Amino acid sequence: MLKGFKDFIMKGNVLDLAVAVIIGAAFGQIVTALVEAVLMPAISAVVGSPNFDSFAVLSVNGNDLRFGVLLTAVVNFLLVAAAVYFAVVLPVNRMTEARNRRLGISPGEEEADAQVQLLTEIRDALRERP
Repeated sequence: MLKGFKDFIMKGNVLDLAVAVIIGAAFGQIVTALVEAVLMPAISAVVGSPNFDSFAVLSVNGNDLRFGVLLTAVVNFLLVAAAVYFAVVLPVNRMTEARNRRLGISPGEEEADAQVQLLTEIRDALRERP
């Protein structure tokens, strides 16, 4: 029973997943700090408020519908997505392209699936029949 548990824990994908979760949590703190300490204050300087929570409040039978809270969440999501894209994805893609150029690797066409090739040949053969 313990050997099975040890084998499970020592599998590469379990360890990779654990490392990914830890790195993801640490990277999440970086992105959060960028959004909260840099981007949101910049928006606050332009708009005059650090969030939109008090924007578009509608009272219905004594209950407040606060659409501004949703707007704040959407803006935060877009800022986080932009921060991840421009700070991580774009530079990594550029580094990968530069490495591929340096190594002479050109983006080639993907190899077609064997079944797709066979079906294409059958289709073409049927078209040629009288």
